[in-house]
Amino acid sequence: MVQKLLAGNKIFLEEDFKKNRNHYQNLQTGQSPHTLIIGCSDSRVNVERIFGAEMGEIFVHRNIGNIVAKDDSNLGTVLEYAVTHLGVSSVIVLGHSECGAMKALMEGGHGKYIPGWLENAKAAKEYVDSLNLSESTPEEKKKKLTLLEKENISLQVKNLYSYDFVKKASESGKLIVKGLYYSLEDGTIEEVV
Repeated sequence: MVQKLLAGNKIFLEEDFKKNRNHYQNLQTGQSPHTLIIGCSDSRVNVERIFGAEMGEIFVHRNIGNIVAKDDSNLGTVLEYAVTHLGVSSVIVLGHSECGAMKALMEGGHGKYIPGWLENAKAAKEYVDSLNLSESTPEEKKKKLTLLEKENISLQVKNLYSYDFVKKASESGKLIVKGLYYSLEDGTIEEVV
Protein backbone atom coordinates (compact mmCIF):
# COMPACT_ATOMS: atom_id res chain seq x y z
CA MET A 1 0.00 0.00 0.00
CA VAL A 2 2.86 2.39 0.74
CA GLN A 3 4.17 1.78 -2.77
CA LYS A 4 0.78 2.81 -4.17
CA LEU A 5 0.95 6.05 -2.18
CA LEU A 6 4.48 6.77 -3.38
CA ALA A 7 3.41 6.08 -6.98
CA GLY A 8 0.54 8.52 -6.45
CA ASN A 9 3.05 11.12 -5.32
CA LYS A 10 4.95 10.73 -8.59
CA ILE A 11 1.73 11.37 -10.50
CA PHE A 12 1.08 14.45 -8.33
CA LEU A 13 4.59 15.73 -9.05
CA GLU A 14 4.17 15.37 -12.81
CA GLU A 15 0.54 16.45 -13.20
CA ASP A 16 0.27 19.17 -10.58
CA PHE A 17 3.37 20.22 -8.67
CA LYS A 18 5.62 20.88 -11.65
CA LYS A 19 2.83 22.63 -13.60
CA ASN A 20 1.92 24.87 -10.66
CA ARG A 21 5.39 25.54 -9.32
CA ASN A 22 4.68 29.18 -8.42
CA HIS A 23 1.69 28.22 -6.29
CA TYR A 24 3.71 25.66 -4.35
CA GLN A 25 6.63 28.07 -3.94
CA ASN A 26 4.25 30.62 -2.43
CA LEU A 27 3.02 28.00 0.05
CA GLN A 28 6.57 27.62 1.36
CA THR A 29 6.43 31.10 2.87
CA GLY A 30 3.32 30.41 4.97
CA GLN A 31 -0.37 29.77 4.84
CA SER A 32 -3.45 31.96 4.90
CA PRO A 33 -6.48 29.69 4.63
CA HIS A 34 -9.88 31.37 4.59
CA THR A 35 -11.75 28.49 6.24
CA LEU A 36 -11.35 25.89 8.95
CA ILE A 37 -13.33 22.74 8.29
CA ILE A 38 -14.01 20.30 11.09
CA GLY A 39 -14.95 17.14 9.26
CA CYS A 40 -15.26 13.43 9.71
CA SER A 41 -12.27 11.12 9.29
CA ASP A 42 -14.22 9.10 6.74
CA SER A 43 -11.95 8.32 3.79
CA ARG A 44 -14.81 8.90 1.33
CA VAL A 45 -14.96 12.63 2.13
CA ASN A 46 -12.00 14.46 0.58
CA VAL A 47 -12.56 17.99 1.85
CA GLU A 48 -10.38 19.89 -0.60
CA ARG A 49 -11.74 17.95 -3.54
CA ILE A 50 -15.47 18.31 -2.79
CA PHE A 51 -15.05 22.07 -2.38
CA GLY A 52 -12.78 22.45 -5.40
CA ALA A 53 -10.13 24.05 -3.18
CA GLU A 54 -6.42 24.46 -3.79
CA MET A 55 -3.73 23.61 -1.25
CA GLY A 56 -3.49 26.45 1.24
CA GLU A 57 -7.14 27.52 1.10
CA ILE A 58 -8.64 25.27 3.77
CA PHE A 59 -7.33 24.38 7.23
CA VAL A 60 -8.70 20.95 8.14
CA HIS A 61 -9.35 19.06 11.37
CA ARG A 62 -10.85 15.59 11.13
CA ASN A 63 -12.15 13.16 13.69
CA ILE A 64 -14.70 10.38 13.96
CA GLY A 65 -18.16 11.97 13.58
CA ASN A 66 -17.02 15.59 12.96
CA ILE A 67 -17.36 16.16 16.69
CA VAL A 68 -16.59 19.42 18.49
CA ALA A 69 -15.84 18.21 22.01
CA LYS A 70 -15.91 20.99 24.55
CA ASP A 71 -12.87 19.68 26.42
CA ASP A 72 -10.69 18.39 23.58
CA SER A 73 -7.24 20.00 23.70
CA ASN A 74 -6.43 18.71 20.21
CA LEU A 75 -9.43 20.44 18.65
CA GLY A 76 -9.01 23.45 20.93
CA THR A 77 -5.48 23.91 19.64
CA VAL A 78 -6.60 23.67 16.01
CA LEU A 79 -9.47 26.11 16.59
CA GLU A 80 -7.33 28.60 18.46
CA TYR A 81 -4.59 28.51 15.84
CA ALA A 82 -7.04 28.87 12.95
CA VAL A 83 -9.16 31.63 14.49
CA THR A 84 -6.63 33.70 16.44
CA HIS A 85 -3.39 33.16 14.52
CA LEU A 86 -4.37 32.39 10.93
CA GLY A 87 -7.46 34.61 11.04
CA VAL A 88 -9.80 32.32 9.13
CA SER A 89 -13.06 34.02 8.21
CA SER A 90 -15.22 30.92 8.59
CA VAL A 91 -15.41 27.70 10.58
CA ILE A 92 -17.50 24.91 9.13
CA VAL A 93 -18.62 21.67 10.71
CA LEU A 94 -18.93 19.26 7.79
CA GLY A 95 -20.95 16.08 8.25
CA HIS A 96 -21.91 13.54 5.63
CA SER A 97 -24.33 10.80 4.67
CA GLU A 98 -23.76 7.17 5.62
CA CYS A 99 -21.61 8.26 8.56
CA GLY A 100 -20.20 5.23 10.37
CA ALA A 101 -19.88 7.20 13.61
CA MET A 102 -23.57 8.08 13.58
CA LYS A 103 -24.45 4.46 12.76
CA ALA A 104 -22.35 3.39 15.75
CA LEU A 105 -24.11 5.98 17.91
CA MET A 106 -27.49 4.57 16.87
CA GLU A 107 -26.41 0.99 17.48
CA GLY A 108 -24.15 1.52 20.49
CA GLY A 109 -20.49 1.86 19.56
CA HIS A 110 -17.97 -0.80 20.54
CA GLY A 111 -14.31 -0.59 21.44
CA LYS A 112 -12.13 1.10 23.99
CA TYR A 113 -12.33 4.69 22.76
CA ILE A 114 -15.29 4.93 20.38
CA PRO A 115 -18.16 4.81 22.91
CA GLY A 116 -16.64 7.56 25.06
CA TRP A 117 -15.98 9.75 22.04
CA LEU A 118 -19.52 9.32 20.75
CA GLU A 119 -20.86 10.61 24.08
CA ASN A 120 -20.09 14.02 22.57
CA ALA A 121 -22.94 13.43 20.10
CA LYS A 122 -25.37 11.86 22.59
CA ALA A 123 -27.66 14.92 22.74
CA ALA A 124 -28.27 14.65 18.98
CA LYS A 125 -29.26 11.01 19.35
CA GLU A 126 -31.53 11.78 22.30
CA TYR A 127 -33.32 14.42 20.24
CA VAL A 128 -33.81 12.11 17.26
CA ASP A 129 -34.95 9.28 19.56
CA SER A 130 -37.52 11.63 21.13
CA LEU A 131 -39.24 11.89 17.75
CA ASN A 132 -40.19 8.19 17.97
CA LEU A 133 -39.57 7.58 14.28
CA SER A 134 -40.34 4.18 12.84
CA GLU A 135 -37.42 2.02 11.71
CA SER A 136 -39.37 -0.86 10.25
CA THR A 137 -38.11 -0.43 6.67
CA PRO A 138 -34.64 0.29 5.25
CA GLU A 139 -35.95 3.63 3.97
CA GLU A 140 -37.15 4.63 7.45
CA LYS A 141 -33.81 3.62 8.98
CA LYS A 142 -32.00 5.69 6.35
CA LYS A 143 -34.26 8.68 7.06
CA LYS A 144 -33.52 8.42 10.78
CA LEU A 145 -29.78 8.15 10.15
CA THR A 146 -29.87 11.22 7.90
CA LEU A 147 -31.75 13.16 10.56
CA LEU A 148 -29.18 12.12 13.18
CA GLU A 149 -26.28 13.11 10.92
CA LYS A 150 -27.78 16.57 10.43
CA GLU A 151 -28.77 16.99 14.08
CA ASN A 152 -25.21 16.10 15.05
CA ILE A 153 -23.92 18.86 12.78
CA SER A 154 -26.22 21.36 14.53
CA LEU A 155 -25.06 20.16 17.95
CA GLN A 156 -21.40 20.44 17.03
CA VAL A 157 -21.90 23.95 15.64
CA LYS A 158 -23.45 24.92 19.01
CA ASN A 159 -20.46 23.37 20.76
CA LEU A 160 -18.11 25.65 18.81
CA TYR A 161 -19.46 28.58 20.83
CA SER A 162 -18.15 26.99 24.04
CA TYR A 163 -14.72 28.18 22.90
CA ASP A 164 -14.58 31.83 23.97
CA PHE A 165 -12.42 33.00 21.06
CA VAL A 166 -14.89 31.49 18.57
CA LYS A 167 -17.81 33.16 20.30
CA LYS A 168 -16.00 36.50 20.46
CA ALA A 169 -14.90 36.43 16.81
CA SER A 170 -18.39 35.42 15.70
CA GLU A 171 -20.12 38.12 17.74
CA SER A 172 -17.75 40.76 16.37
CA GLY A 173 -18.56 39.73 12.80
CA LYS A 174 -15.03 38.51 12.05
CA LEU A 175 -16.04 34.85 11.89
CA ILE A 176 -18.88 32.97 10.22
CA VAL A 177 -19.79 29.61 11.74
CA LYS A 178 -21.77 27.13 9.62
CA GLY A 179 -22.79 23.50 9.48
CA LEU A 180 -22.81 21.71 6.11
CA TYR A 181 -23.86 18.23 5.00
CA TYR A 182 -22.20 16.32 2.16
CA SER A 183 -24.18 13.66 0.33
CA LEU A 184 -22.14 10.64 -0.73
CA GLU A 185 -25.06 9.66 -2.97
CA ASP A 186 -25.03 12.67 -5.28
CA GLY A 187 -22.01 14.78 -4.27
CA THR A 188 -24.06 17.81 -3.21
CA ILE A 189 -23.48 19.93 -0.13
CA GLU A 190 -26.34 21.53 1.76
CA GLU A 191 -26.40 24.08 4.55
CA VAL A 192 -27.75 22.69 7.83
CA VAL A 193 -27.03 25.60 10.16
